[in-house]
Amino acid sequence: MDAFYASVEERENTSLLGRPVVVGGSPEGRGVVAAANYEARKYGIHSAMPAAVAKRLCPNAIFLPTRISFYSRVSDELRLIFGRYTPVVEPLSLDEAFLDVTSSGRLFGHPAEIGKCIKRDIASELGLIASVGVAPSKFIAKLASDVEKPDGFVVVYPGEEQTFLDPLPVGCIWGIGRSSGEVFERLGVKTIKGLRGLRPEILKSHFGRHGDHLWELAHGRDNRKVIADHEAKSISHETTFVKDLKNETELRAWLLDLTEQVGRRLRRLRLGADTVQVKIRFGDFQTITRARSLPKQTHALDLWEVAADLLHGCIVRDSRPVRLVGIGVSGLQKLDSIQGDLFDHKSQLKQSQLDSVVDSIVDRFGRNALRRGSNPRS
Repeated sequence: MDAFYASVEERENTSLLGRPVVVGGSPEGRGVVAAANYEARKYGIHSAMPAAVAKRLCPNAIFLPTRISFYSRVSDELRLIFGRYTPVVEPLSLDEAFLDVTSSGRLFGHPAEIGKCIKRDIASELGLIASVGVAPSKFIAKLASDVEKPDGFVVVYPGEEQTFLDPLPVGCIWGIGRSSGEVFERLGVKTIKGLRGLRPEILKSHFGRHGDHLWELAHGRDNRKVIADHEAKSISHETTFVKDLKNETELRAWLLDLTEQVGRRLRRLRLGADTVQVKIRFGDFQTITRARSLPKQTHALDLWEVAADLLHGCIVRDSRPVRLVGIGVSGLQKLDSIQGDLFDHKSQLKQSQLDSVVDSIVDRFGRNALRRGSNPRS
């Protein structure tokens, strides 16, 4: 989706159209930008930027609070459209998903035609714009959906992968950010074709095992399957920052956003999870994961408390800037099949009811209307 949070807000309030809109924390506090429309991006505003910096870049920007529950409802409407064309849908976040339409051809035609239908349905029914990439693999489909944003539609046919990839900037490859981009600049590599021409041992010397992954992607090799939610053994969301972050408050805000997205998927599938894992990738590409198993299946609030504690443990031990943060859950089990604790049932029911009330208030008045305390169990 194109500037999803901001586009939803523009749809709900058409007076915002044509004006720079920033969704996220308040510029008067220590909030960060969650999304910016394309008018705001003209001023250099991007996600993960401190809201105060965004305000300095564009004093006339309109700042709106994040309404995750509302965006989640719109995301559910998107998934209903996806489901018309294929049951094999793997969400990446609220506004992005992979669809495997291999078996949908007899009903709906060529994958490119299916992409056009989905794009049309989203525009006509939801009043939103999607950028679509159609390709033989996840990696190339993802790039294809990005290269002509906003309102893009790109098809890469089998056999055309390298022709599509070669002229693109090396920074288009997943996992290449500012720090690694500087490495490639020193190596004189500007395009994916240039990266493809490097010997694997050179990449490995600079990036370790991640170098092998970059070399494979530069050659268009990505054999990962699209895994539908109902087949998943784990659920995770992660985000890579445009600029590495060091402030734990900002990192916690992003991790909370990701945790809410994971919780939303768990609720939709009526699943619980008994293991939480936090992933952190530092600016030098070293990646660490920390996990904790819980004694029983858990609610989203439990996930957040564990994730925040794991994040804090990582940050206090390592002061390096962070380029990626993510949360994953595993040990999935249908809620109906989970044996509850006799003394915990009232607490779980109370939490579910509280979640429903909070969602309703946030949907109507915005995310800042009601927040959990720093010690929500007290």
